[in-house]
Amino acid sequence: MTRDVEARYRGFLASVMLEVAPGVYVSSDISKGVRERIWAVLAKWFSFLGRGAITMLYPDASAPGKLRIHQLGDPPKEIWDADGVLLVRHGPPDEFESALCTLEDHDLE
Repeated sequence: MTRDVEARYRGFLASVMLEVAPGVYVSSDISKGVRERIWAVLAKWFSFLGRGAITMLYPDASAPGKLRIHQLGDPPKEIWDADGVLLVRHGPPDEFESALCTLEDHDLE
């Protein structure tokens, strides 16, 4: 998935995958080697251009939620592992941390 990136990313990704929605690319048959090469190209370009955000997701039995996530840039949402369950964090991290501490401080039984 891409967000607010230069056209070169979209052209490159569209050459190896199907663009099913603006900025969303899928393929059911990309090998590990091809996936790693695609990510290496995106990471190299991003190191020079540095605009927007790119997220790559793929199945991985050893990853939390059995889903591996790679990100470049500043995604609009933060994905984190909560004891093997992937969750999406919205809002500033400070607000979330204080809300979490408040919940942990109270006995909910």
